[in-house]
Amino acid sequence: MGSYIPSTSAQREEMLKEAGFETIDDLYRDIPDDLKVRGGLQLPEGCSELETDRIMRSLARKNVVYDSVFRGAGAYRHYIPAIVKSVVSKEEFVTAYTPYQAEISQGVLQSIFEYQTMICELTGMDVSNASVYDGATAAAEAVSMCRTPKKTKVLVSEAVHPDVLKVIRTYCWAAGDEVVTVPVCDGKTAVPDFSDPAVSCIYLQQPNFFGVIEDAKEIGAAAHEAGVKMILGMDPFAMCLLPSPAEYGADIAVGEGQPLGMPLSYGGPYLGFMAASEKMMRKLPGRIVGRTADDQGRTAYVLTLQAREQHIRREKASSNICSNEALCALTAAVYLSAMGPEGMKEAASQCYAKAHYLASELEKAGLKRRYSSDFFCEFVTECSDPEGLNAKLAEKGILGGLPVDGGILWCVTEMNTKAEMDLLVKEAAAV
Repeated sequence: MGSYIPSTSAQREEMLKEAGFETIDDLYRDIPDDLKVRGGLQLPEGCSELETDRIMRSLARKNVVYDSVFRGAGAYRHYIPAIVKSVVSKEEFVTAYTPYQAEISQGVLQSIFEYQTMICELTGMDVSNASVYDGATAAAEAVSMCRTPKKTKVLVSEAVHPDVLKVIRTYCWAAGDEVVTVPVCDGKTAVPDFSDPAVSCIYLQQPNFFGVIEDAKEIGAAAHEAGVKMILGMDPFAMCLLPSPAEYGADIAVGEGQPLGMPLSYGGPYLGFMAASEKMMRKLPGRIVGRTADDQGRTAYVLTLQAREQHIRREKASSNICSNEALCALTAAVYLSAMGPEGMKEAASQCYAKAHYLASELEKAGLKRRYSSDFFCEFVTECSDPEGLNAKLAEKGILGGLPVDGGILWCVTEMNTKAEMDLLVKEAAAV
C-alpha cells in the first residue's frame, strides 16, 4: 500500500520525530503484537476490470442466501418499499458531506431536520440529533450524557444486547466510570437499588435482548425518585404498539435505526438514533439541525447549538462525535415517509401477531418458551441442541434463531409467512 501514500519516507520520519517517536513500531506500541501484520500485506498482483469482476462474482457465489429468516438479535429483516432506494441512491445525496456551509447545504440540512422530527414523533421526546454510528454507540453516548463529577456509576440491565453492554463498558472504562449490571428474573429486569448517590443512570432495553417487554415505567419512576436518569433503548417498530419512551418516563431514548429501511448488509452501515428531553438537549452529542428564517423571511436550516461539538470546543466538548450517518438517516426518513404512521403500526402488529403464532406452534412441537412474560417479535425457547436444529433448518433454506445458553432466540417480522412458520415448526418437531 506504500505506493498509494503520497508522503515520502523522509517526511514520515520527520512526522514521527515531531510526535515523539523513533519508529513506526513505537507509534503502534499499544497494539498487541499478535494483531500486527508482519512482512507486509501480501497483496496479489493487480487485475484488469474484467478479471476483478470475475473474482468478485466467484466470491459472491460463496454467500448463502436463505429463503426465510427467523433471526434478529439486533439486526432485522423488514420489507423496504422500492421508493426508498430510488430516492437515497440519487447522486446528490450519496456524495453529500458535512453541511457546515448552510447557504449551499439547504437540501441536506432539511433532510436531516425531517429525520430528527420523525424520531421525535416516534419517541415522544423533545429533541433528536442527526444520528450517530449505530445503536450501541448511541447507548454509550447516552450514558456519557448522564455523567457528573459525583455520579460515576452506571446501572445496566443484564437483559440488554451483549454487544451494547460491551460498548458501554468500553466508554465507561475510558472515563473511569463503574458499570454495575442489574439481575434478571424470568427474563425481566428487577427493579434495582438506587440508593447509592454515585449512580448517574440506568440503561434499559425495551423490548430486551430476550424479546421480553420490560416494566420500564416502574423502573423509571423508581430511578427518578432517587434522582437517577433513565436511558431507554427502543426498537423502532415496538414504539408503534408500546408506550413511547417519553410515556415510560425516559430522559434519553436511543436505539438501532437499521430496521428503518436499511437492509441487513452483513452488518452495516447502520445508524444510532438519539432523542432526549429538553433538559438534556445541551448534552446531546453530534449534529442538531434547526429551522429558522433568513433575512428575507424564508425558511432556512442551520446547524444549531454547535458549541456542544468537538469541532468547536475540542477538549471541552461533551463528546467526540463529529459526524453523523446522514445517508442512513435520510434512508430512515424516506422509509418512515413511505410507510406513514398507519403502515408502521400495521407492520408492527404483524410482527407481534406472527411471533405469538410461531411461539404457540413451537410449544406444541416441544420447544417450550423460557420466559412467561409478554414479548414483541422475539422470544426464547428451550432447545437441547440448537446448533443441530439450525443445521436441519438450513437444509430447507431457513435461517433459524440465535443459539443462546441452551436455547434459541427466535425472531419474526412481517416478512415471515404462515407457510414458512409452519415449515419451521414441522422441521423442529421432526428433530
